[in-house]
Amino acid sequence: MRRCLIADDHPLVRAALAAAIAISWPETEIIEAADFPSACTLAAAGADLCLVDLAMPGAGPVEGVTALRAAAPSTPILVITGSCDDATMVELIGRGVAGFAPKSLTVEVMSAAINLVLAGGRYLPPRLAELQIPTSLEAPSRLPQQTAFGPLSPRNLDVVRLMAQGLSNKDIARTLNISPATVKTHVAQVIALIGATNRTDASMRAQRLGLV
Repeated sequence: MRRCLIADDHPLVRAALAAAIAISWPETEIIEAADFPSACTLAAAGADLCLVDLAMPGAGPVEGVTALRAAAPSTPILVITGSCDDATMVELIGRGVAGFAPKSLTVEVMSAAINLVLAGGRYLPPRLAELQIPTSLEAPSRLPQQTAFGPLSPRNLDVVRLMAQGLSNKDIARTLNISPATVKTHVAQVIALIGATNRTDASMRAQRLGLV
């Protein structure tokens, strides 16, 4: 059984993240920590994914994440944060974190972000993408169907193109002859893969990337 470490000093946040894990990664053992020292100890004992808040007791953001990386160097770390300045995020990206997900994300988008990280990608806020943080993937200008965060499937592309035309999920479902629930899943995947914050932002970013 896979193990996911959720490190946050707020029990409600840990519960919400556990719900996102249940969607994207069923039958996962959840281990929890409320401070950086405990998180490092638990991660060293074995974890396949770490979801970590930056504002926790025991260490500053950079020092805490650096210690966590040292304790579990092969475990991907997705930072879950309410706010973080660009300089700190750039510093942490340089130290190997897999990305940053705002606490304001919906469960569906958070789940898509987790799936992206588990697949070896990065989930970055749009403003960091604009700073041209390097990734292991090719740039969108070289692969039209690829973003700086991960590849969009053909169906993802169908959905984002219709989103950009202003169609609702129900309208997209009718146009593509798929269920509204399936459309909702694709919308969440597109938002995560493009690094957007909502469907409007995703449509705008898709247009700037030349995907629509």
